[in-house]
Amino acid sequence: MAKELAEKAKEAFLDDDFDVAVDLYSKAIDLDPSCASFFADRAQANIKLLNFTEAVADANKAIELEPTLAKAYLRKGTACMKLEEYATAKAALEKGASVAPNESKFEKMIDECNLLIAEEEKDLVQQVPPTLPSSSTTPLATAADAPPVPSPAPPAKPMFRHEFYQKPEEVVVTIFAKGIPKQNVNVEFGDQILSVVIDVAGEEAYHFQPRLFGKIIPEKCRYEVLSTKVEIRLAKAEIVTWASLEYGKGQALLPKPNVASAVSQRPVYPSSKPGKDWDKLEAEVKKQVPLLAPQAWLYFISYYFCLSLLNVQEKDEKLDGDAAMNKFFSDIYQSADEDMRRAMNKSFAESNGTVLSTNWKEVGTKKVESTPPDGMELKKWEY
Repeated sequence: MAKELAEKAKEAFLDDDFDVAVDLYSKAIDLDPSCASFFADRAQANIKLLNFTEAVADANKAIELEPTLAKAYLRKGTACMKLEEYATAKAALEKGASVAPNESKFEKMIDECNLLIAEEEKDLVQQVPPTLPSSSTTPLATAADAPPVPSPAPPAKPMFRHEFYQKPEEVVVTIFAKGIPKQNVNVEFGDQILSVVIDVAGEEAYHFQPRLFGKIIPEKCRYEVLSTKVEIRLAKAEIVTWASLEYGKGQALLPKPNVASAVSQRPVYPSSKPGKDWDKLEAEVKKQVPLLAPQAWLYFISYYFCLSLLNVQEKDEKLDGDAAMNKFFSDIYQSADEDMRRAMNKSFAESNGTVLSTNWKEVGTKKVESTPPDGMELKKWEY
């Protein structure tokens, strides 16, 4: 029955009825999912329909089932070239040429790939801004500069939700597929293509095959099948911010330059008092740590904390961040009376640095309990 469907699919293909051919090949695959030729032939029909990502997925499956099937490598090479995945296409064609050395199509397509790869590298080099340092070797071309290609057809039935986030060097894609065995998940990486196929018992297989926003490094990409999801990590070929996961949606952004200081320095606050060597003071404090009981150590911290606040004199400056916070506490402490200062010292010390109160009537008659911030827990100091 499966062979009869495949014969009808070939007839439809010859009649240029490619939609019918894909449908008939799919029915044949349902009856005989181990036949590599069915997948390779459906890949050819998908190429005619401009469904290039589906064609790559079919070709990959055919190669998995029958690694010596030459036409599967030819289909993969053709589809990848249409997707401008020239390096991936070349690798597939070279493998096919080793399987079928007498097939001249492989050599011709490999030569075409070499020319396209050379042109692509030349274009990328020309797109590097002239103001960038000459030592930079990574071309910073944006994916939006590439010529448009037909967008892959969206999956008819997205049974699993997916989302992504990114870091400067990688993009993390999460597919929320719960309880899927590892052997049912197949993930393939190309220069700018991601192919995910998940076999689901009793249902059609899930296909997620986007053309990616930017290029990736396939050999550095990886994935992991977890109990509730499939996590895929894509290594970026260029350190740019992707506007979306899929190609053609927005424009890539270069990250802001991260100019690191040659020498890491502590913040210096203006003061009319003689300068204090805080590095030396820190070293002295560290020497005393093993000798101090926990309560004495807390008072010791409190003392130097308040001392540092008194050392901050920034009345006429507009401050922000830590400097503004330090000045705020400094002003409180400087304008406080004796009871307020005692309350600040006692509350800070007894609460392990989690409470700072100025109300002596409230904290003077009882022990101030530790109040850790939300999401944190208090650990007992062992000695």
